[in-house]
Amino acid sequence: MVTIRPAAVAGMFYPGSAKTLSHDVQAYLDAAQPPVLRPKALIAPHAGYIYSGPIAATAYALLRPLKGTIKRVVLLGPVHRVWVQGLALPGVDFFQTPLGDIPLDRAAIAEIAALPQVEVSLAAHAQEHSLEVHLPFLQSVLGDFQLVPLAVGGATPAQVSEVLERLWGGPETLIVVSSDLSHYLTYPEARDKDRNTLDTLLHLEPRLVGEQACGAHPVNGLLATARRKGLTPHLLDLRNSGDTAGDKNRVVGYAAIAFTEPEQAKAAIPDKGKLLTDMARASIAAKLAGEKVVLPYPDWLKENGATFVTLTQNGQLRGCIGSLEAHRPLGQDLLENARAAAFRDPRFAPLSADELPRTRVEVSILSKAMPMQFNGEADLLRQLRPGVDGILLEHGIHRATFLPQVWEQLPEPRSFMAHLKQKAGLPADFWADDMRISRYTVDKYKEALP
Repeated sequence: MVTIRPAAVAGMFYPGSAKTLSHDVQAYLDAAQPPVLRPKALIAPHAGYIYSGPIAATAYALLRPLKGTIKRVVLLGPVHRVWVQGLALPGVDFFQTPLGDIPLDRAAIAEIAALPQVEVSLAAHAQEHSLEVHLPFLQSVLGDFQLVPLAVGGATPAQVSEVLERLWGGPETLIVVSSDLSHYLTYPEARDKDRNTLDTLLHLEPRLVGEQACGAHPVNGLLATARRKGLTPHLLDLRNSGDTAGDKNRVVGYAAIAFTEPEQAKAAIPDKGKLLTDMARASIAAKLAGEKVVLPYPDWLKENGATFVTLTQNGQLRGCIGSLEAHRPLGQDLLENARAAAFRDPRFAPLSADELPRTRVEVSILSKAMPMQFNGEADLLRQLRPGVDGILLEHGIHRATFLPQVWEQLPEPRSFMAHLKQKAGLPADFWADDMRISRYTVDKYKEALP
């Protein structure tokens, strides 16, 4: 007999009508501005959609180009109602949402069912929202897939990691861990606490506790596995309910984080770097020849994205122009910025046809810039990650950015920020408490030396 776990929180955490639910999820996804990444694992929040939907969508929008590739989702979330000592399977054949029924992956479940930390508990799943709220997003971006749902209680990082190792698979498998961050603090308190939590998380340190993240047990297991496998974490979004739909007196924190495997970009999209740099070069060459560049666009280049194009000659800068926000399709942004770097960088004369053969092209794809929270300049400098962070500085009419590549010339945070202030037209020692600092990361692709 076929058994189904029916939707428990439809009409409460998210709309109960299939039409309304589909519309709302698509609206959240369309508003998201994720970077171009091929995630192996995600951390996303599980509150009601009006509170955490925009943050979760930042993670799930990454999956749109992977429809048809991802066939299995291993979904782990903390128990809120019925305690289990380890990890619990539901013992059913399907999970149901207003968007349809999702089959469970019986073969994958059989791989872990005999582990001592894994039990079957329909009671742990029956009213649990931490898994269910993710399913409409997954249905919307992936279409058909099979599910391995695990409600996690007191499992240790090693116990969770053992399960993940057995289910890791290849590009057909996605790991999703459900967790919110701090609970019911004031807005300023939550921002400080969540920032510290993210510092631990982004350093892949599996030592979170429940006060930091309600999904600490499954998150710690993922972090232990990610560290062992060399995964790279990417912060996609960090907000709280005071930023979305709640008041600022008692807020809940939310983060969206993607984890990518080593060399994932090259493996997921063959010759991605060469395609991007070739497109940039072709755009410049077409402009020099007075022609219109016409190039085929893979689907992932049709998603909105932000790029910088950097030109060098003999290691010296020859032009650099880019976008800080994803406001147009990635492919279009790349072609426009390539021409701007070659012909409209005010620091240099327009590139000539004779120069192009000895000019090296580098393309950077930017993640979404996230505002930093800090208490004074010393705290800001302490938070900076040399070699990782691109920094955007804004104060009044002054605005400037340094890509992460600039750390190669300015490896010391104080010097890095001093030069960035000067680039923005401010004194090197300038400081104002209302100065806005955001950071982002980049995936960069450079041509071979000419």
